[in-house]
Amino acid sequence: MKPDRLNALTDGVVAIAITIIVLELPVPEEPTLAGLRAVIPMLLAYLLTFVNIGIFWNNHHHMLAVTRMVDGRVLWANLSLLFFISLMPFVIRWIDEAGFGALPTASYGVVLLGAAISYQALERSIMHVEGEQSELRSAIGMDVKAWASAIAYLAAVGLAFVAPIASIIIYALNAAAWFIPDRRIEEAHKRRQ
Repeated sequence: MKPDRLNALTDGVVAIAITIIVLELPVPEEPTLAGLRAVIPMLLAYLLTFVNIGIFWNNHHHMLAVTRMVDGRVLWANLSLLFFISLMPFVIRWIDEAGFGALPTASYGVVLLGAAISYQALERSIMHVEGEQSELRSAIGMDVKAWASAIAYLAAVGLAFVAPIASIIIYALNAAAWFIPDRRIEEAHKRRQ
């Protein structure tokens, strides 16, 4: 099976998740700067979530650009990633309604951690089905950055019960570290062509 349908499904789920998040954005109650200031925390949470979804989507497309075939294992790993992406609107809405408390903030991190682990499982599944000749395998290697990212998410989840704002800062720093798509994949693809 070729990865085209996998890409199309991912595009659709990502588009729906982003649409749901934007529809959930709170509107200022009054047309003043004070009204706008009141919704700034949720606008920033939306921005962080949009960026995180965009990072997964962007890196997913780079990964599939060097993927030649998929199997059932790859399909399930991709569905796992999409599951966690589809939960992002839920946790953002919870944060909007309950505030940046410990459990909603930790839940946001659990969803990000789940997406990160699912993404790594997807990478490993593609490498498995393509074997030693996998372009992805030669580009990624041990993927220390991905493991460090998962550890940061895990630490932030625990920290949310002590200092939720510190957790959000870790989530933002982790997103900043991944903002530029993984150049290793692009470089490996260029070398092969």
